[in-house]
Amino acid sequence: MNELFDEALIARNRSRAWAHRAEGADFLLALTAQELADRLSLVERRFDRAVELFGGTGAAAEAAMATGKIGELERIETEAGFLNGSRGSVTNFESVPLEPQSVNLILSPLALHLTNDTPGMLIQMRRALKPDGLLLAAIPGAGTLAELRDVLLAAETELYGGASPRIVPFADIRDIGSLLQRSGFALPVIDEESFTVRYDHIFALMRDLKAMGMANPLIGRSRRPVSRRFFLRAAELYAERYADPDGRIRATFSIIFVSGWAPHESQQKPLKPGSAKMRLADALDPNKSVSPREDGK
Repeated sequence: MNELFDEALIARNRSRAWAHRAEGADFLLALTAQELADRLSLVERRFDRAVELFGGTGAAAEAAMATGKIGELERIETEAGFLNGSRGSVTNFESVPLEPQSVNLILSPLALHLTNDTPGMLIQMRRALKPDGLLLAAIPGAGTLAELRDVLLAAETELYGGASPRIVPFADIRDIGSLLQRSGFALPVIDEESFTVRYDHIFALMRDLKAMGMANPLIGRSRRPVSRRFFLRAAELYAERYADPDGRIRATFSIIFVSGWAPHESQQKPLKPGSAKMRLADALDPNKSVSPREDGK
């Protein structure tokens, strides 16, 4: 497996962001936490034991508990400071330290996009879930920070004749759906929402990203220092290409929301090939009327 991310650097970035957290910089995590809680509130059941994996601020855990759908919740983090006194444990970023079939619900807010072995992490999560247990995850998807990626690439190519990766690659929604099924989850539901955040300039955006712990963690990142001119040119390009009439620039965050269940015999199963009661072509033909069977089946 080719590793993309420097796991130690991810841990340092997150730790630094937590130690120097700025008010309001966690807006994306707070928004995601509420979206996950809203989805949880629609599930007609209660989860006795839940886990939040690498939620940083704990916003997802707090919002989920507020739904009244959870009995007890444990937080798993990369260092004890993130737990902030809450019940939990510490592990590395690529591990799910849970016994097989030990929890009913796993929450994963904005963390899976930084794992080198995302299929492996999903398999670990599925194994940790009891039969008919639920995974709820939020994953930044393709389109996230597309504007910043574009102007950094353009500025570096213009000034240095080449470019190095400065924004992490984000998965397409179809790739996430495929990974979920390959990992053994049943009844997957996946949707994507895009949020546009406006900033006065590129430097305000980059400060927010650093405050979120989202500084570049790619192993293949360039170690060559860049000049102040590089960032000024990137700021100019951003203002030229992605500014609104009032001069403020736009930044896109596309979030893929995922739910998947650990298999259980009670779950709805797809029909076996050849078991349909009518031809698909007939069902889709608007000129044909379909009457219910007399036996009500």
